[in-house]
Amino acid sequence: MVALLPVVSGQNSGQAGQDSTLSGQFIDQNHKTARPDTVALGEVVVSVIKVERKIKELPASINIVTSAVYQKRSSQTISNVLNNQPGISMGGDGIWATSINIRGMGESRLVTLIDGNRVETATDLTASLSMVDVNDVERVEVIKGAQSSLYGTGAMGGIVNIITKGGYFADKLYIGGSVISGYASANSLFSGYTSVNTGSQKWYLSLSGTYTNAGDMRTPRGVLPNSQFTTNNFRTSIGVKPFANHLLKIQYQRNRSTNVGIPGGDAFPLTSEATYSNISRDLFAASYEITKISQVFTSLKLSYFNQFIDRDVTLIPNTVVRATLPNGNTQLTEPTLMTPTGEHLTNGVQLQGTLKMSENDVLIMGADLWGRKLTTSRQRFITVKVNNPAGTTLVTNNIERGETPIPESRSNNAGFFIQNENYLLDKRLTIITGARIDGVQITNKKGYDVDYIILNGVRNDAPSTQRLTFEAGNEGSISWSANGGILYKIDSNTDLSLNVARSFRAPSLEERFKYIDLGSYVRLGNPALMPEKGYSADMGVRVWKKNFTLQAGLYINSITNMIAEIPGEFTYTLTSTSQPQTLPAFINSNISKALLYGFDFQLDYNLYRNWTVMLSGAYVRGKDMGEDGNLPMIPPLKGGVGARYSNYRFGSLEMHLTAVAKQDKIAAGESETPGYLRFDMFYNTREFTIGATRLQLFAGIDNITDTSYTNHLSTNRGDISIEPGRNLFLRIRFNW
Repeated sequence: MVALLPVVSGQNSGQAGQDSTLSGQFIDQNHKTARPDTVALGEVVVSVIKVERKIKELPASINIVTSAVYQKRSSQTISNVLNNQPGISMGGDGIWATSINIRGMGESRLVTLIDGNRVETATDLTASLSMVDVNDVERVEVIKGAQSSLYGTGAMGGIVNIITKGGYFADKLYIGGSVISGYASANSLFSGYTSVNTGSQKWYLSLSGTYTNAGDMRTPRGVLPNSQFTTNNFRTSIGVKPFANHLLKIQYQRNRSTNVGIPGGDAFPLTSEATYSNISRDLFAASYEITKISQVFTSLKLSYFNQFIDRDVTLIPNTVVRATLPNGNTQLTEPTLMTPTGEHLTNGVQLQGTLKMSENDVLIMGADLWGRKLTTSRQRFITVKVNNPAGTTLVTNNIERGETPIPESRSNNAGFFIQNENYLLDKRLTIITGARIDGVQITNKKGYDVDYIILNGVRNDAPSTQRLTFEAGNEGSISWSANGGILYKIDSNTDLSLNVARSFRAPSLEERFKYIDLGSYVRLGNPALMPEKGYSADMGVRVWKKNFTLQAGLYINSITNMIAEIPGEFTYTLTSTSQPQTLPAFINSNISKALLYGFDFQLDYNLYRNWTVMLSGAYVRGKDMGEDGNLPMIPPLKGGVGARYSNYRFGSLEMHLTAVAKQDKIAAGESETPGYLRFDMFYNTREFTIGATRLQLFAGIDNITDTSYTNHLSTNRGDISIEPGRNLFLRIRFNW
């Protein structure tokens, strides 16, 4: 019999019990080789369903990406690595500001969590995943499919739960840490990371910090201007066991990014330049859990979090509008600067209990209260010059225009959820059912399309062109959701699953109240929007053998009351006695029914001792049933094939080929994107012991052939049409 021992990939040997499962590598003592153990994937314990369960025990489609994978790859953001998972695709607004799409649903229909705490909910907040340091990621858990019965509004397409690294308890006092430094050639990226961990039986403390700086990205067609960024991150977590079976956890995360370019075009200069001059995220979270209260009452947990996201944008339009006046003079209107800002505050509290009703019956129930507050502002600086026919400037007016694109508004949510797990037929059959009811309260202040105008230093807080966009309001609604899952084990290695769900998404504050004046028309929110409702089914087959794993699924998702922008008119009056006037507008409305269906699969086969082959594929079809057309931002058919060679002395070498088909099933206003092939390669050494430290090297090449291609999900602004070219990266890690 071959003896298999875990290879510890964590920061300290005290983490062996967790990290050996996640790393998926084991030492074959007979042949001194390190090879992936494909069974380990099903044994990974996840917490995305609010309790800890092994993947193979859940009737849901789940992807796990661990810290080991992020260290092997260039990993600029979380999205870059998740993009390689079947059914998950990356989109973005540049190199740094990335997002993901799960089975055709973008971030506005996903719930993103950091250690179980919401980043944002039911909104398309750009770059939410980019505000998490990849060096601090322990693993990312992704549920593909609706889970509103656990998390409420927004979880129509899936859940992304980012678990960050933290301390741990040990039998005796310890201190350890890690230093990671890396470089990438495509944008001259440098990153440095340091962490320190200490603790004992009753407490632990973990600290970490990162600094990353990157220049403009090189593409196969030249340098992509304004794609630079600078990021720094700080994290601390504390754990205390004040009494037996009691656990207190506290953590704080601080992420700051500056000079983050928002590029456009195909690697050529544009007429405007936009950057996040500052974009930041602060998270404070605390939880207190009591376990083993009684034989029936197994746990009770109280959690609180407060998360603040600040986005400051600097936009230099670099455009001039010329107009000829009746007297023959020329008026030149030059917007010189715009400074939009947005402050997003999300906080909440949750109480959750677990009851073991019998050996085969577990009941989970809880309640949560959470809210979101949104505050926005924007200043426009405009220079207006009047020139005579000879070109002489007669008058120069300097104008500052103060605006509130979205009036100050709040969304307060209260929900109660319950979930029951039943194990039947000697635990070969698992049935999980759940339901949730939510109350949503929305309040907003009055909104105006201009708050003030300063003309040549003179301020006017009630200009004649001031328009009322939204009346102050207060509105409440009730929504419900439910799910049912069945898992049947054909044998110890094979199972079948079915999950059906009813989900909902309350309209975001942006969709309700935005007023964005684009000159010839406005983009307008709608306070009367109804929640989206989703009905979905997910069927899967999974095989968990020693040298072979397979996860394959078919799914269908129907959405009613889908929210989209449609042409219309904005009617307003400048004064109480003036006649109503109109402007062309694109207005958020409940317009249609959407249907999404498709499949995805992932297969790993340990072909022979050191060699493992990997296959994956995903397809989604998105239809607008109301207009008999296509849904926007649907990822094209994608497949991948890879091979990995692992050896105890040599290390591990991986090669991956990704094939993406043409996307010609597009919505109105979208452009077709051609298919492409991309080839990547990664290598990591084994871990070397040098005195009291352990050293490991990682290197690789992204896009080896320097292929020029377009990511369909990065065309949402109609600008990004080129992705990064060949990228060589190197990373070194010291553990002590």
